Amino acid sequence: MDVFNAMTAESVGEILKEAGAEVMVRSGRSESYSAPREFSFEVKAIFPNGMGMHVVARQFNYRDPWEGKGRVNDLVDVMLLRNGALTPLPKGYPLFQGVEEECGLDEERLKEVVECVRKVNVKLYLLQEMTGDM
Repeated sequence: MDVFNAMTAESVGEILKEAGAEVMVRSGRSESYSAPREFSFEVKAIFPNGMGMHVVARQFNYRDPWEGKGRVNDLVDVMLLRNGALTPLPKGYPLFQGVEEECGLDEERLKEVVECVRKVNVKLYLLQEMTGDM
């Protein structure tokens, strides 16, 4: 079995809170199979720099055939928001280049994304819009 770190709405919320973001957490699919199956949980965050993130765990992965102990979320998708709309990052950042969503992130990669977004200087958007780079 591969080594993985299961993520929960609470653990993702803590990662974002530790980075200084205001966080809202919502669980989607409950333990009941009659619950909506679009997502397991979602976490929304806004950082002091005004950048926002919408983290979604769409489905559980199953690590054993009977779902006894193996039902986990070990991958999430992250959408980047600015002024309430989806946005890529300005040029010069290693993520969100030409896309508004990074998909299939494990916990370590999520932490890298959070750290990157936390440090974004939003004045770069204006500068790159003025120079035609964005």
